[in-house]
Amino acid sequence: MSNTEAQPVRISSEPVQLQALEPVLEKVRAAVGDVPALLAIAENIGRTAPKPGEGNTTKLWELLASVTAVDIAAGRVLEPHLDALAILAQAGAEGEHPGAWGVFAAEGPGMKLEAKLNADGKYILSGSKPWCSLAAHLDGAVITAHTGENRAAFAVNLQDPGVTCETPAWTSLGLQEIPSGTVHFDQVAALPVGQQGWYFQRPGFAWGGMGVAACWLGGAVAVARDFAAALDKAANNGREPDQIALASLGEIDRIITAATGYLALTAERIDAGELESHDAEGPSAWSEALRVRGTIAAMVERVQTLVSQNLGPGPLAFNAEYGKRMADLSLYIRQHHAMRDDAQLGALALKGDRSW
Repeated sequence: MSNTEAQPVRISSEPVQLQALEPVLEKVRAAVGDVPALLAIAENIGRTAPKPGEGNTTKLWELLASVTAVDIAAGRVLEPHLDALAILAQAGAEGEHPGAWGVFAAEGPGMKLEAKLNADGKYILSGSKPWCSLAAHLDGAVITAHTGENRAAFAVNLQDPGVTCETPAWTSLGLQEIPSGTVHFDQVAALPVGQQGWYFQRPGFAWGGMGVAACWLGGAVAVARDFAAALDKAANNGREPDQIALASLGEIDRIITAATGYLALTAERIDAGELESHDAEGPSAWSEALRVRGTIAAMVERVQTLVSQNLGPGPLAFNAEYGKRMADLSLYIRQHHAMRDDAQLGALALKGDRSW
């Protein structure tokens, strides 16, 4: 069983648009496992990739899904780089932002990153930030830091001598190329990105969260393609799929189709300006992000369950590409907070921010 073709993932666009992705996907496939090469590809893609909310959100999500379908880790490299560029553009930070970028907004117990004004009226960062993926390989990042009682976003040069990147004890078999460790900042210069609280209140915060879901979708499509390839191979060897295998493939087709349709509709709504509010008086960008992420996450986990139940232990034990994909996707999908996100969505629905 091998899913080696670098096929685009269609969400909703003309086939000619998808065909334009094929040369990029071939480059991604050739660079699997090579982080510097993947970062260089991400930097090159970022020069022309669409940004969410500017009329081509579907095209952006197809790009993210397609790259992730080739390799989960490659999507995990590309998505934060494009998100960082989108955040900078949304904040009005004009001009070039060379190099590879990340977005570090996670918080951790016992850790705090603070931003304070120095005597020259410029912000300086001091403290620690957890879950900073590939920080030692990146040129810059959009980072959230505490400014008293609030949090704000800042653009930071990660090559500053005051930046120290820990080497994490990454024991996971998933996303081995992308360990996420703690970064320490000692009097590091930082440029504000937006006003106080802007980072979390902007519509782009929700849009970026849905971009991650597009990556998850791409991972599920890759696993589904593995399953279809295995069934084709078995049939060619005289072992026709039984009713359980066919029913599983049918369910996979159905739920992936439903998920891609939901993403397509949501992308259209974003571009139409319908998902920019943060209150319950109208369609809320964040409540829709919670719906999208929860729907895609549930679909991904169901696809993984169906495929692993049907294919059994063999490919997990002996097929490196399939095993890597399953391990990478299992870790990546845990960025979704499952029932805690549903609880947040339920609280919003109770206040009237619901689609029904």
